[in-house]
Amino acid sequence: MIAILDYDMGNLRSVSKALEHVGSEVLVTNNPKDLKNASALVVPGVGAFGDCVKTLTNCRLIDAIKDFIASGRPYLGLCLGMQILLEASEEAPGINGLGIIKGKVKRFSTQMELKIPHMGWNKIKVITPHSRDTLFQSIPNNSYMYFVHSYYADPEDKSVIGTETDYGITFCSAICKDNIFATQFHPEKSQHLGLQILKNFGGLC
Repeated sequence: MIAILDYDMGNLRSVSKALEHVGSEVLVTNNPKDLKNASALVVPGVGAFGDCVKTLTNCRLIDAIKDFIASGRPYLGLCLGMQILLEASEEAPGINGLGIIKGKVKRFSTQMELKIPHMGWNKIKVITPHSRDTLFQSIPNNSYMYFVHSYYADPEDKSVIGTETDYGITFCSAICKDNIFATQFHPEKSQHLGLQILKNFGGLC
């Protein structure tokens, strides 16, 4: 059973329906106790980094997420669920992320001659064997995924970057490290290839 964390900041219906469509059994929950029996955890998120961390703290979910990841079971963060893995974000100075991945979430430069937020379809390039053999099995390089964001993760250890995407700069669009998987794009909105990513994640449980 895959637990989908409900903290009032995610597009839960889209994520749960997509996972069910590819054959996964899911439970949408905000109860930390439910995570103890889950085979995998999905943390979606739409909104601001600071609000996300504050809400997770108020719901007593921070330690539950950390304990889940430490247990070695598969974790999938989507959008904000990816960004909160890092130590901090330029969007919310003074508010700490989970700090599981060293690094910072940065804002796209307003000096770029590109629209911010970065919204719509863009290519991903799979760059590590671990990501290619796990979350991105059967996903061709330069596949298009759906993005909506103004900030991007910048991990210190570049070996954790699973995919990269170009938008004025080359940025980390997915993280793959051990049992930790996360995407800046929305697989649940990325048609058949996005569904394949979610199916791949279900196969890791």
